[in-house]
Amino acid sequence: MYRDGARKSIWQKEIRKFSTESDLSQLFDVAVIGGGITGVSTALKLQESGKKCIILEGSNIGYGTTGGTTAHLNDFFDTTFSEVIQDFGIDNARLYAESGTDAISIIENNIRKYNISCDFTRKSAYLFALDEKQESQLKDIVEGAAKVGHEMTYISDIPFPIPFREAVHISGQGHFHPIKYIKGLCDAFIKMGGAIQENCFCEDHDEQENEVILRTSAGEVRAKNAIYATHIPPGINLLHFTNAPYRSYAMAFTLKDDKYPWELGYDLDDPYHYYRIQEINGENLLIAGGEDHKTGHADDTGECFSRLENYVRQYFNVETVFYSWSSQYYEPVDGLPYIGKLPGSNGKIFVATGFRGNGMIFGTLSSQILHDLIVTGKNKYQDLFSPTRIKPVAGFSDFVKENAAVAMDFVKDKLFIEKIDSFLEIKAGEAKVIRYESESYALYKESDGTLHLLKSTCPHAACEVRWNSAELSWDCPCHGSRFNVNGKILTGPTTRNLQKIFPYQKH
Repeated sequence: MYRDGARKSIWQKEIRKFSTESDLSQLFDVAVIGGGITGVSTALKLQESGKKCIILEGSNIGYGTTGGTTAHLNDFFDTTFSEVIQDFGIDNARLYAESGTDAISIIENNIRKYNISCDFTRKSAYLFALDEKQESQLKDIVEGAAKVGHEMTYISDIPFPIPFREAVHISGQGHFHPIKYIKGLCDAFIKMGGAIQENCFCEDHDEQENEVILRTSAGEVRAKNAIYATHIPPGINLLHFTNAPYRSYAMAFTLKDDKYPWELGYDLDDPYHYYRIQEINGENLLIAGGEDHKTGHADDTGECFSRLENYVRQYFNVETVFYSWSSQYYEPVDGLPYIGKLPGSNGKIFVATGFRGNGMIFGTLSSQILHDLIVTGKNKYQDLFSPTRIKPVAGFSDFVKENAAVAMDFVKDKLFIEKIDSFLEIKAGEAKVIRYESESYALYKESDGTLHLLKSTCPHAACEVRWNSAELSWDCPCHGSRFNVNGKILTGPTTRNLQKIFPYQKH
């Protein structure tokens, strides 16, 4: 499928293989683990500065969230300027406001410099309130934006057929084709002598005095510095307690009346809905997203697609659903991303995570921050986005609630696993975590009767996985590791597969 789910995304046809012929025994300046927008952008930036870099990707370039994003480019964020002013102060909020502008400029410069054709378009965005509560939220957002010099203008009409109470216009936003973009970056990176090793899963690291040794499925890789551009690092780390995994859903539609809104749109529902268009094979498609929830915490993930489709059909004259897919991102407890030195590292290992729904922006910005920290030792955003920052007030209540929820998931799933006496009790197409003869298993039965039986305990932190019917995967509700029906890792932080007991074909 070339991405971490059973459903194709709108971008998937553009994915291709990139591995180069590389001597893995040499000492690299920087090894970047992860081939999404964060890893590819950062590796290119470092290669431009004369560093010898290698990208290590467990599957293929664009396999993860970059292949499942909706690729909005905006300089206002899920964490509002008002929230950052309250928790981090006005100066930090102004710096935060600069980050979006800087990131879009980096993308524009890369497109221009390397002549990348990726459907990049600047356009306006509309943020709209649907009820009285959202009106209050919108007012707070606009007031916070004004304090940091970010212009949002109240308007009386929006280009979306959705009833609203109040709305604002925000100029200078945009979108692009994320896979075409990182393909262009990869081509430039390889031309500069950069190395890419796909199907190379990084299992562990050993940070020594002068180098980092990465143990991978392709053998050991040595580098002076290593960067985890994998959403969340492997192992057990402080970041696993300050970030929560979420799933987001997207669909692409054709419309009967051809009334496609040219601009970007966002409501203030919780979770919010968002809209854009994309031309594929000469035809416009409306991309709508929403229905986000914590990974492993939906009773039926297929229902998320149904709710999203029904919501869109209320307001748009939908003809056909061409694509439906989901992807993963991480929510930081204090609202800001973590970009910099890995907590617990001696200074040679770096990380970028906690992007919320703004992965294209913060993934891009990470390239500049991590480049500067490795090359010069400093960057203007290093303190604001430091992975080791400690804010006793900002995010503290969320930190407590999040980790209490993880503990509850751990205990609840251990205690209330369903017991069965025979595998015959599982119906075709059904999946369950079950207890059988004192052991717990993840069991999935295909329509032809084939049983896939796995140990259900996630190797990362011993939580019990839960079934994701939309993507045909087993998802860990604690830290977001995901596995296919055969137990193979789809998404970290785990570095080990679920233990496979057997696939059994009933004849």
